[in-house]
Amino acid sequence: MAHPELSCSVKVSYLEDQSQPAAGVFAFAYTVTIVNSGDITAQLIARRWTIVDALGHTEEVRGLAVVGHQPLLKPGERFEYTSWTRLATPQGTMRGTYLCMTEDAQPFDAAVPEFMLTRAEHLH
Repeated sequence: MAHPELSCSVKVSYLEDQSQPAAGVFAFAYTVTIVNSGDITAQLIARRWTIVDALGHTEEVRGLAVVGHQPLLKPGERFEYTSWTRLATPQGTMRGTYLCMTEDAQPFDAAVPEFMLTRAEHLH
């Protein structure tokens, strides 16, 4: 039986020029690569992110599309985009879920595993 599946991976970089550590502003870019690893065409419709800073402050972000796109991915196709977020601490975590649809309008979720938001010098 055909099944939908999107695999997600993330790369993070600290945005020095967008950050103001003295003011408690730490900006991070993240690039998400989404691959249709299933065997049917699927479309990404919406996103939900959970962002947690080092003090445990949690922010939920929900919205339609990713960077203005709702990519339709055939099996084996990929979509990559870059976005960014800010934290009040130099490190934190982020995880997410994409709401997706198959061509015959069956909804399914694609999880983005938790990843670290951190300045390189904080990795020891």
